[in-house]
Amino acid sequence: MLTSITAPFIVDSRLNADTHPVGDWPLSRLLLFNDCRYDWLVLVPRVAEVTEWVQLSEVQQEQLWRESRCLSEVLLACSDASKLNIGALGNVVSQLHIHHVMRHHGDAAWPGPVWGHSPAQPYTTEALSARAQYWREQLRDSSQPVGQLLQNL
Repeated sequence: MLTSITAPFIVDSRLNADTHPVGDWPLSRLLLFNDCRYDWLVLVPRVAEVTEWVQLSEVQQEQLWRESRCLSEVLLACSDASKLNIGALGNVVSQLHIHHVMRHHGDAAWPGPVWGHSPAQPYTTEALSARAQYWREQLRDSSQPVGQLLQNL
C-alpha cells in the first residue's frame, strides 16, 4: 500500500509554466511538456518538498518505477521514435520529476540532449489540449498492464 501523499503538493512554478496536465496516477502527476517537436511527458511525484529519489519511501520509489515503466511502454507502443530518453536532472527545477522524451533521428536536438538545446516550440492552445487528450486516451486504451494506474486520467 502506498504511504499517504503529503500536503501541500505544488508543482514547481517553472514546471507548471512549461507543461500541461494530463492526469494523476496513484503517486505522480503526469504532465505534457509544451514543445511540439517532441512527445515529452513528465512524471512528478505528488510528495511535498522531494528533490531526490532517496527522499521517497521504498513503497513510493517502487510505485514511481511502476508508473515510469507503464508510461515508457505506452510511449514506445505509440511511436515510431528511434529512442526513448528518460532522465531526472533537477539542475534547474529541483523538485523531483522524471522526463520521458521520444527522440527521432534528425530531430532538432539529435543526437544531443533536448535539455537546453534550443527554446521550446510551444503547441497552440488547442493543439496542446488535444495532445494531452491524445495521451490520456492512449494510456487508458493501452494493452499494456496499466489499467489500474490510469483510473484517474
